[in-house]
Amino acid sequence: MTLALNQNIDNQLLTKFQPKIIENEEEYEQARHLLLNLISKQDRLPEETAQEVLLHLMSANNIKQADLVGKIGSKGVVSEIVNGKRSISKAQGKILGEIFNVSPSVFI
Repeated sequence: MTLALNQNIDNQLLTKFQPKIIENEEEYEQARHLLLNLISKQDRLPEETAQEVLLHLMSANNIKQADLVGKIGSKGVVSEIVNGKRSISKAQGKILGEIFNVSPSVFI
């Protein structure tokens, strides 16, 4: 699964499903019930791989492979990580966490 940001889809969803302020107890209970059902669903999508998270964050932050060279490894190492041929080490995960301001655990 590849994560992608698509502003057109986001805008369509926001147009179709406008956020609504909960104004009374009945609406609160309806929203709570819906949320609990969504949380408890067993048929969720599998979690993203470290590589998919990295690709998403690179795209969202306009970071290229070349920007990571020297920070997490050589040009070849960065290429292998980005292309899913090499796993991200704990040390590389820590550095990527700092670069993208996220927990290193998303890469490990």
